[in-house]
Amino acid sequence: MDLTRDDVVRAPIVAPSFAPPAVEVERRQDGTLVLRSPQALAEYPSHLGISLRYWAGAAPDRLFMAERDGGGWRRASFADARAGADAVAQALLDRGLGPARPVMVLSGNSLNQALLTLGAMQAGAPVAPISPAYSLMSRDFAKVRHIVELLRPAMVYVEQTAPFQPVLQALAGELGGAELVAGQPGELPATAFESLLQTAPGAAVEAAFAATGPDSVAKILFTSGSTGMPKGVINTQRMLCANQQQIVQVWPFLAEEPPVLVDWLPWNHTFGANHNFNLALVRGGSLYIDAGKPAPGLVEETVRNLLDVSPTFYANVPAGFAALLPFLERDEALRAALFRRLKLIFYAGAALPQDVWERLEAVSVAATGHRVAMVSAWGSTETAPMATSVHWPIEQAGVIGLPGPGVALKMVTNAGKMELRVKGPNVTPGYLDRPDLTAEAFDDEGYYRIGDAGRLRDPDDPVAGIVFDGRVAEDFKLTSGTWVHVGGIRVAALAAASPLLQDAVVAGHDRDFVALLAWPNLDGCRRVAGRPEAEVGELLADPKVRDHLRDGLAGYNRSHPGSSQRIARVLLLAEPASIDANEITDKGYINQGAVLERRADAVARLYAKAPDDEIITIDP
Repeated sequence: MDLTRDDVVRAPIVAPSFAPPAVEVERRQDGTLVLRSPQALAEYPSHLGISLRYWAGAAPDRLFMAERDGGGWRRASFADARAGADAVAQALLDRGLGPARPVMVLSGNSLNQALLTLGAMQAGAPVAPISPAYSLMSRDFAKVRHIVELLRPAMVYVEQTAPFQPVLQALAGELGGAELVAGQPGELPATAFESLLQTAPGAAVEAAFAATGPDSVAKILFTSGSTGMPKGVINTQRMLCANQQQIVQVWPFLAEEPPVLVDWLPWNHTFGANHNFNLALVRGGSLYIDAGKPAPGLVEETVRNLLDVSPTFYANVPAGFAALLPFLERDEALRAALFRRLKLIFYAGAALPQDVWERLEAVSVAATGHRVAMVSAWGSTETAPMATSVHWPIEQAGVIGLPGPGVALKMVTNAGKMELRVKGPNVTPGYLDRPDLTAEAFDDEGYYRIGDAGRLRDPDDPVAGIVFDGRVAEDFKLTSGTWVHVGGIRVAALAAASPLLQDAVVAGHDRDFVALLAWPNLDGCRRVAGRPEAEVGELLADPKVRDHLRDGLAGYNRSHPGSSQRIARVLLLAEPASIDANEITDKGYINQGAVLERRADAVARLYAKAPDDEIITIDP
């Protein structure tokens, strides 16, 4: 790749068919804004099973889902998926599963889990996919234990029993009489999932299908939250079906051709489970399950899959794009495969650093001669997830779009920012068995308090969209009384230090200056140091790495001289963020408060009168 930034910018953006951007704005006397789409929300199915049956009839042989099976793919057509879901539904009904007797899934994405999910929803039994990290990376299993006590599952599913044996044995008492079902049973007594698929569906399945409606609970998704134990977000069929209709009305290209996705995003999180899974289901598309992840030794599986399958729609979180970019930049065949028929690059889940945006544009131009449109959206588990969406070409990261059809977005002044609140058919009715949390989550007009902030990109032209402005709860004041807006500093710092930092948290609450705790991007550090085999400890001490970081952030400081923005010190962290300590979520989002609390000693080092040698001091 021999492209300059000017070469990339001169290349046109080629976008698929989008709905024209439009918004209605209500301005209240207290400064509150309420934004709505002028486009009315069209009718949508009452539950997802209707979409499955539609495509099983209209395109029975079309691939719905596939997963790796050795050198090839295990495939399920829409007809296969309907047959499997009907069989599973009958098996669950035979066991008495229903609204009060849900299914808990501990393992990751799989074709079996897809069939189990569709069958359970049809039988009226909520499905609760749980982060595998809670079982496989945890030492105390506290989060799984909490979830089991809250959920009281009648069935527990794992793809393989062996990896989950420790957690299943540790929680045997809490699980009680829950039936263990496994795709590949091992030493633990378990029902083979294949036996569920061999159940002959009868009249009970049709009765359950007819009884399923918009208020039926489809899933319980557990959010990591900012503090404490996970909360069970109730996901109704109305939420999921309305959200898919909202998506296609702003992205009409999805109705023009069935989308093809290659996706690793976990189904215990709303991005993968509701946005992407349901996108393939409702639009008659094909989803190839990617067993890769944005981590060393795992991202290579994503590369393998993208070389084999060219998507039309590629969605990822910023950490996923950052992990994939080094491969795209050096591998022409991979670039050609990814961009061969790609219509849209979509990111969500966290802020995308501008340098990652620009590198994605560059590989797009190298592969196609143009910039494939890149857009984002915004929402949460509680909003199914899309509340706002970008549906026009944009030139840089940060814009989160405008409200989708049927969504009302309230912007309320809070701590110097505009707090975002959401109302619409895609919003959750509340949290499982937590009426207290449900009451706290909604304001007196019924708007969900998501906790994020946003601002109009152009106050004189609301159609230009909303810019994400960080988490309201993360912002703090210096001793001077000046507000520090964490989200903006974090994104700007990652861009200024590119390519050295993977992520960072901003410190300074009740302190005299702003400082960073940061995790290194090992690939970027190795390139800057010129040491491709160096380990993390060596890289953190490397003079080239430290000088590059110091120079990049000094440049940022020169253009951001105010005390609330200037970064005075940085400490690079060798220890990864901890799942058990709630420092990181599955999608790679860093929990600012949990990191600062757990690493109070590191924060104290940042603010010592005489900082030690590992602290990097940044020039004003």
